Amino acid sequence: MSTIAQSENLILRQFTHTDDAFIYDLLNTPTWQEFIGNFQINELADALAYINNVPLTYYTKHGFGPWLVALKTGEPIGMCGLFKRDYLDQPDLGFAFLPGYAGKGLAYESCLAVLDYAVKHFNLTTLYATTSQNNLRSQNLLKRCGFGFEGEITVNDMGRLSLYKLSLQKNNAAVI
Repeated sequence: MSTIAQSENLILRQFTHTDDAFIYDLLNTPTWQEFIGNFQINELADALAYINNVPLTYYTKHGFGPWLVALKTGEPIGMCGLFKRDYLDQPDLGFAFLPGYAGKGLAYESCLAVLDYAVKHFNLTTLYATTSQNNLRSQNLLKRCGFGFEGEITVNDMGRLSLYKLSLQKNNAAVI
């Protein structure tokens, strides 16, 4: 397993096929279903297909993607990473966590680790993030990470989304 970053409490690593049960659980949480959507992950085979089609494809195509977030004990608790969406001209930050880990600062910690990794390893000057309009927790987290609200965009299969933007510099992780 390829470790991407470590922080005080967390390890971020690439997803592998052995993470299918975790993906099944995460993508079927009420918050994922409400704010991200129903990806029809109805059995472990669907979770394995998601791993193949999203993280593993992103790693090959872009050199980045969603990474598994685990506690230092190795227990997986969420995902956080970079996505390249067709409707944005630069990558965007995305994250999701199991409900039992919300409100503990772990999403913030993982986002900062991803931002640091992005600055050090990719030639990016801008990073975006999108949320559903009613996902206030994610919007607050993005603001805490230094993202500024840019406006609303309409994405065909997702409807209206709130768009956030962050300017990046090589000599310091994020320009706030």
